Amino acid sequence: MKTTPRRRARELVLQGLYERQVGGADPAIVASDLAASPGHLRADQPYFAELWKGVTEDYETLLAALAPHLDRAPAALSPIERGILVIGAWELRQRLEIPYKVVINEAVELGKSYGATDGHKYVNGVLDKLAADLRRHEIAAARSDTAS
Repeated sequence: MKTTPRRRARELVLQGLYERQVGGADPAIVASDLAASPGHLRADQPYFAELWKGVTEDYETLLAALAPHLDRAPAALSPIERGILVIGAWELRQRLEIPYKVVINEAVELGKSYGATDGHKYVNGVLDKLAADLRRHEIAAARSDTAS
């Protein structure tokens, strides 16, 4: 599957979140390091900047939104799964122009590429439940379109 500039931005944010979770690095330093990486040139740079700012500033709020849909404490998740879920949660909350199915699919693809063997299935289930909370009207409209 071709990696789009926006997907590359998500990959870089995931990499940065991993560095933050595992090493405790400062968000500004991580962002600077990622911006200097060769992969940044292939990324949607404005989206990377917006996504990075959003997930780092709202990290605890995003984890709190995810918590009711998790079967364990957020700290018990792998750093990769936790990072993917935080990215997906931010996109579901803040980027309403991106269809919820696209947000979930992008997160699942990140899980397939970087997560544990079945981590993408867990990501799918959690984000599907979160979308049901955050995007009720969009989901209802999609269901009524398919029913007619």
